[in-house]
Amino acid sequence: MPPPRTPGTALRQRLAELRGPDVPAKALDARALAALAANPGCKRRAILDGAGVNKATLASALGSPSGFGQSQFALARGNTFEARVKADGGAELLRLVHEKLDPGAAAPAESEVPDLTASGPEGRTARTALALRDAHLARTEGGTGGWVLLDHPMLALDVAGSPAFLEPDAVVVHPDGSWTVVEIKSFPMLDGSADPAKVGAAARQAAVYVLALEEVAARLTLDGTAPAPTVNHRVLLVCPKDFSNLPAASAVDVRKQRAVTGRQLSRLTRIEDIADTLPEGTCFAPDLPAAELTAAVESVPAEYAPECLSACELAFHCRGRSRARGAVTSLGRSVRADLGALTTVDDVLAAAHGRSGDPADPTVAALRRAAALRAEALRTPSGSAVSPELPAPEGAVCR
Repeated sequence: MPPPRTPGTALRQRLAELRGPDVPAKALDARALAALAANPGCKRRAILDGAGVNKATLASALGSPSGFGQSQFALARGNTFEARVKADGGAELLRLVHEKLDPGAAAPAESEVPDLTASGPEGRTARTALALRDAHLARTEGGTGGWVLLDHPMLALDVAGSPAFLEPDAVVVHPDGSWTVVEIKSFPMLDGSADPAKVGAAARQAAVYVLALEEVAARLTLDGTAPAPTVNHRVLLVCPKDFSNLPAASAVDVRKQRAVTGRQLSRLTRIEDIADTLPEGTCFAPDLPAAELTAAVESVPAEYAPECLSACELAFHCRGRSRARGAVTSLGRSVRADLGALTTVDDVLAAAHGRSGDPADPTVAALRRAAALRAEALRTPSGSAVSPELPAPEGAVCR
């Protein structure tokens, strides 16, 4: 089976130069990929993630540290809960998969847990692909097979011309040969339901794993050795039940998240194209002088939006730069879309007060009407109006 495509030697060397000498690459995980897919126009994040730059360290070096990420307590609690779910060869986990996703199949009395140990991410990816292939063939070529649990398999997904190595919590092969992603989280499931925002984030993360599994299935199909395996678009979300440490599970349909994430990832500019536009000698090593490091980061265009604050370690830095330029994107993507060609706050104020803009433009007309209404609302009892030149408080937008 052919391995996933890897970047050429020249590109790998170029990305290593961008990362800095002797700076280890930071792996791109599914959570970061989901966030990247949510903002595909941000070339800055694309090149930093593609080069394996640690954005948290970079943000601290730029003077805009971020508190992004999980606490050590949350990580330890999550690891303890995951170990409990997977105890005894994953018996409880497979029982939940059978109950929630495949009740018509034979109950998982026994299971296989293949050894996925290998050297490096490429080796682990190849070992995972072989384990999936063997399990699929055993169930499609007249053989008999039960349930197979792949504990922390390694998958590869092509992102803008560079492979991202992903490690889901588990992948289960059903007796009929289909594959299911299992996502284990430490947030509670109270009375059978969990926080919708956290479930949505978990669904977007699982959708990335589904895309990566589909690439493995496609390579199996190209071999022509067996019918294509089915990758289930319903994943299993496992969380603590109520306030205990007992597992509860729910089936989550990620078809919508998978379609959106796949479409957004396909829109990403290829990493080598972004790298070719950077000045010679550009480097993001955190030990560089602050001025040089800032210039390197600013040489790559960014698309800041308030949503970045919950998804990117560089959000505070980009927000400060966006506000300094007066960019309307700092007010949100919906505001940016409503304002059309007006990209800065100064442009918006000039159009609203008649200093620029075509009155026939619907956006300009709406802004001038809003400015007139604001002036009327702020008019004092003596008849004088508060100066319309004063901008509204930050975050307040007239529609």
